[in-house]
Amino acid sequence: MKVDISKLLQKKKTQILERWMTNQMADEILREDLISNEGLRNQSEELLTKLVKLVNDKNITDVQSPDFDPIVEILAGISHSRARQGFSPRETGFYIFSLKDALLETLQEEVKNDPSALYEITLKVSKLLDSFSISTFETFIKGREEVILRQTDEIAEISTPVIRVWDGILALPIIGTLDSARTQVVMENLLQEIVESGSGIAILDISGVPAVDSLVAQHLIKTVSATRLMGAECIISGIRPEIAQTVVQLGIDLSNIITKASLASALKHAFSMMRLEVKKSTKENFSL
Repeated sequence: MKVDISKLLQKKKTQILERWMTNQMADEILREDLISNEGLRNQSEELLTKLVKLVNDKNITDVQSPDFDPIVEILAGISHSRARQGFSPRETGFYIFSLKDALLETLQEEVKNDPSALYEITLKVSKLLDSFSISTFETFIKGREEVILRQTDEIAEISTPVIRVWDGILALPIIGTLDSARTQVVMENLLQEIVESGSGIAILDISGVPAVDSLVAQHLIKTVSATRLMGAECIISGIRPEIAQTVVQLGIDLSNIITKASLASALKHAFSMMRLEVKKSTKENFSL
């Protein structure tokens, strides 16, 4: 007996949807905090309606058929959305696997009297849904990578703030490892702020840098050189004893760069460079 997959799915669409929803709702990993039951049903019904409309006996064995492009687009949208919402790969994969289970359960009921036809149609449906699962997973991973890259950029921006500590004096506290990518962000932020503020002195505070090796030192030297090209002088503060020892042992030449042990010392030196003097007031202000 030859099974007309298109007619069978159209006939049993409502039953398949209910089974699919039951499978999803019964799983303990369902994230009701990320998607409502109504939203999940609408999402599932849209995909199933498109699948029932497009699949037929001719294209079911061709998982690369252009006929399935609309389904792949729907799955791509769902994957990207779930990646941004915080779903796990397993949760996203289960979305398709639970549909596969619902389809196979329905086929077993409808074609149970013909084992040969059941085996044939089950194999075709399984391969098609497995292909959709792979496509969904790949898109999900791409979406998650985009989220990670965006968050990395945002963290880099937040962790390299340029502060105007005084008129003409900027400070940039660096926390964490200073690699090539982060050095680029540091330089871009610092140079942009020099242009906007017209500052003549920039303080790079490395108190939060856990260790300084030859590579980190080279990144600092590049930043200082770029700052000088913009017409500003650069001071490096936060030179702890262990960092000083490491710099000497590595033979790194920082002799042409002003270095200070603390940010306070660097700020005091910056004041002297600008011929400014800060004094404590002996007067006491009282307010009634």
